[in-house]
Amino acid sequence: MANKLNIAPTKSNLLAIKEQLAVSTQGYDLLEQKREILVMELMRMLEQVKLLEKSVDRCIEKAYPALKRMLMTVGGDRVERIAHSVKYDFTLTQKPAVIGGMSFTTIDVVLPKKELFYSFLGTFPDSDEVMSDFFELLTLLTRLASIRTIVWRLAMEVKKTQRRVNALDKMVIPQSRETVKYIEDVLEERERDNVFVLKALKGRQGNT
Repeated sequence: MANKLNIAPTKSNLLAIKEQLAVSTQGYDLLEQKREILVMELMRMLEQVKLLEKSVDRCIEKAYPALKRMLMTVGGDRVERIAHSVKYDFTLTQKPAVIGGMSFTTIDVVLPKKELFYSFLGTFPDSDEVMSDFFELLTLLTRLASIRTIVWRLAMEVKKTQRRVNALDKMVIPQSRETVKYIEDVLEERERDNVFVLKALKGRQGNT
């Protein structure tokens, strides 16, 4: 049983606590709805993370063996020269997103139009495939990092909301209800005492 608030049992305090109880109950319902929405969004985002992680793994399994073959075929020095000669700039863009009523900033990578380099470099014929694989990996890792950031913030918000829900459910609301009951009992007892005193006074007046 929750402890009652340490306040005087008056009618004005009773009205104030009843109002507080109504607000707390409404707040609990709204927070519980928010928590459920956040949890659903968190689960949905976690599924996206799992799918992206699988895509990243597949891309790594494809990209790194291709790079290894290229290194073995033309040598590390030539691969480094190829890398320095390629001007393949990309752009990271930020986009606003609202998930579960929360505002986030997501990050996307914008890749340039693909161009061929091996034809005039006279090097490893699959160099463009290697670059394409690693730019695909860059795209996936950027998306994964962005979604993981959102997942982390959603998880923290779920935790914070859960604490507030628990505080209302386990402490604030029971305490307010216990206080209302206490004040009502005291006021009823006072009312009975007043009635008894009035009856006694009337009885004495009738006997005189």
